[in-house]
Amino acid sequence: MFRRRFDDSALRRRLRAAGELLRCGAVSVCLAGLTALSGAAVLVGVLGAAEAQAPRPRTKSPPGASVYFLEPQPGATVGTRFKVRFGLSGMEVSPSGSPKPNSGHHHVIIDTDLPPFDERIPADFNNVHFGGGQTEAELTLPPGEHTLQLLFADHDHIPHDPPLVSKELRIRVVEDAATPPSGQAQGGHMHHGDGDAGSVAGVPAGAGRRPSPPGASVYFVYPPDGAVIRPRTTIRFGLKGMGVAPAGIEKANTGHHHLLVDVETPPLDGPLPNDFNHIHLGKGQTERRLDLKPGEHTLQLVFADERHIPHDPPVLSERIRVTVKLPPKPVKAKAKGKPKPKARRVR
Repeated sequence: MFRRRFDDSALRRRLRAAGELLRCGAVSVCLAGLTALSGAAVLVGVLGAAEAQAPRPRTKSPPGASVYFLEPQPGATVGTRFKVRFGLSGMEVSPSGSPKPNSGHHHVIIDTDLPPFDERIPADFNNVHFGGGQTEAELTLPPGEHTLQLLFADHDHIPHDPPLVSKELRIRVVEDAATPPSGQAQGGHMHHGDGDAGSVAGVPAGAGRRPSPPGASVYFVYPPDGAVIRPRTTIRFGLKGMGVAPAGIEKANTGHHHLLVDVETPPLDGPLPNDFNHIHLGKGQTERRLDLKPGEHTLQLVFADERHIPHDPPVLSERIRVTVKLPPKPVKAKAKGKPKPKARRVR
């Protein structure tokens, strides 16, 4: 066993790139039957793997900051479609993708545990993102008991350090309960994904539909109809004869995608619903990662203008069917024993 020293300048550069400080003057590598060069290669490989897996440092939150529900109240009974309003103290709201000190945007966690605080919050039916900077929205939930919790996060959907999370709110949803009146103006659409660039509030049905050009169409690039997919799959959209523009941006022959999951086509003469089954891609996204339970599901695309109102004539895809299956469990290879020695023949 012996020790050798080698130039660690390359290691210093790698550690700086990872945002860490190398405080020692030289690195000693203990070699056991290897050369100093091979030992350095092993160490560089280990540091490179650690660097690739190192999480991004979380954004700091100021002391005393908090997030909470203004509406509904704990134990409230609400209808299947009801308003939620968010409160924030000690920080300000800014859209996703806009890094700004002491700011972030809301996420509502529904009927599930809080996600890990050191990575991006999932975007699915139970973790709803409000990346447009919304402070209120409408939710649609089936009758029964439900839990709601607010989680504030930075421009990259990663919770702050320390995290801003509300107390868990328990509500009861009933079929015939009316949504409580509110003096506040209707909030923007609830958003799933990376933020709604311009949700429009209070647009009545029949407000006037934008014309679509002849031959315009929208379709699924992936998956095809009848496909078998994994529970977490990226859905890709195709568009012909029109252009994609974010919500809130009025421009002729443009619009943005809406993905319908396990639901019939809604009325096309007003703003499309925005809930767990009607997903708005208001930033102009052309793909969306979905988390679906195993089983049969339907998907449909509807293209709509800057107000989330379908064009005239409407541009919508065929409703496709997919089957979600869990990946097969890996088969553990049987450990091979040592070969039995051949019996020696005695002469």
